[in-house]
Amino acid sequence: MTVMQRLRELRLVLPEPPTPLGAYVPAVAAGGMLFLSGMLPVKDGRPAWTGRVGTELSLDEGRQAARLAALNGLAVAQAELSSLDRIKRVVRLTAYIAGSPDFTGHASVADGASTLLASVFNETGGHARLAIGAYSLPAKMPVELEIILELC
Repeated sequence: MTVMQRLRELRLVLPEPPTPLGAYVPAVAAGGMLFLSGMLPVKDGRPAWTGRVGTELSLDEGRQAARLAALNGLAVAQAELSSLDRIKRVVRLTAYIAGSPDFTGHASVADGASTLLASVFNETGGHARLAIGAYSLPAKMPVELEIILELC
């Protein structure tokens, strides 16, 4: 089954790849890997959520934001590679989560992205992961992801 068939089976539609918010490119391929720039929870060119998890946003909204950011990452990879079938495996996910000072659910928020990637890529979707708390992120968004993919 191709990755696009798997996306259809999961009833997931890739959005338009988001445009960078600064002077950088969305992805760089090097040494058999694809390094995605920070993926944010944007939809139609605008933040889908803003604020800190645990203050303005619930844990569930944080998870949804991470899931959307991962979906945006797949859209960037598709645009860069022409086919998601060129992805051999998800290597690493780093999730930056803007949370309230006492927020401790970083891993649960990052699970929104991790479970999406595992669903899409099955056994090759398991990845190393780092979840980091941040005081603020670009455009007041709650989540930013860095995704590293190994290519076939």
